[in-house]
Amino acid sequence: QVQLVESGGGSVQAGGSLTLSCAASGDLACVYGLSWYRQAPGKQRDRIADIYRDAGDTWYVDSVKGRFTISQNNAKNTVYLQMNSLKPEDTAMYYCKTITRPYCPDLTIWGQGTQVTVSS
Repeated sequence: QVQLVESGGGSVQAGGSLTLSCAASGDLACVYGLSWYRQAPGKQRDRIADIYRDAGDTWYVDSVKGRFTISQNNAKNTVYLQMNSLKPEDTAMYYCKTITRPYCPDLTIWGQGTQVTVSS
């Protein structure tokens, strides 16, 4: 059973920085990578960044490109989201989610989320 635990959220002023962590545990053989999502109150949950375990390839949604950096420490089975130049519109609950390895059964696991609040 795979588990994901996010941490690192908090409250910052606009222009500030935070680093979120997503620690994975369990049988990770079918975990191809991890994604970060966020959900603001009353809005849908949106995917904002991916990282793939083997090659370290990354993807970002346009709204966070140049401000957020996703990285990983495979030895610690942990993915990070460094968030710089934060804006009030970045306020949301942030979640990590597994990306299933090809040819594996679907493995969709979410973490419990961590709150990020950015004040103007």
